[in-house]
Amino acid sequence: MQYHYITIEGNIGAGKTTLAHLLSKKLNARLVLEEFADNPFLPKFYQNPQQYAFPLELFFLAERYKQLKELLHTRDLFQTVTVSDYLFTKCLLFAKVNLPEEEFRLYQKLYDIINAQIIQPQLLIYLHAPVSKLQQNIKRRNRTYEQAIPDAYLFNIQETYTHYIKQHNITTLFVDASNANFLDNPAHVNTILAALEQQYEGGQHYITLP
Repeated sequence: MQYHYITIEGNIGAGKTTLAHLLSKKLNARLVLEEFADNPFLPKFYQNPQQYAFPLELFFLAERYKQLKELLHTRDLFQTVTVSDYLFTKCLLFAKVNLPEEEFRLYQKLYDIINAQIIQPQLLIYLHAPVSKLQQNIKRRNRTYEQAIPDAYLFNIQETYTHYIKQHNITTLFVDASNANFLDNPAHVNTILAALEQQYEGGQHYITLP
């Protein structure tokens, strides 16, 4: 395996964690999962975004930094590949959507200081699904605080991600996940595994699932 640090990203409900679990098993990789459930501001944010956006994003920034710094700076002799279900840059992208301009400028200063200390992945797998598919997945996993997420919010997150990836020319496997079923369709996971055998230049490389 030529990629030793792979990150999976995508919108809320895109299937990041499911794919990360499956790939880590197939590749005997160390698994890094976002610990979003520990954020006490998340349910409050969905009820009152304006009041709770800033503490929400600060908490995520601190927790993601702590987790990635600990895990990626300790070597595991038995697992040479790491698979993560989030990109540290996610902090900045969600903050851009959720925070007013003045708060975002302050947040970005903190982010820039911390981001310089983070190891970046060699390859990003981005799961792109239409908002209707995302909403189906969100309803299916049934987290109470997510059930009222508006389509417009998901669309805004999607646009922010895709703009960032294209603007920064990140080496990305851009997966059309509109029909993705990684849990029940082994061919979908195998398509990703086959793609990981290839070497890619910077930029986006598009994959369609069978």
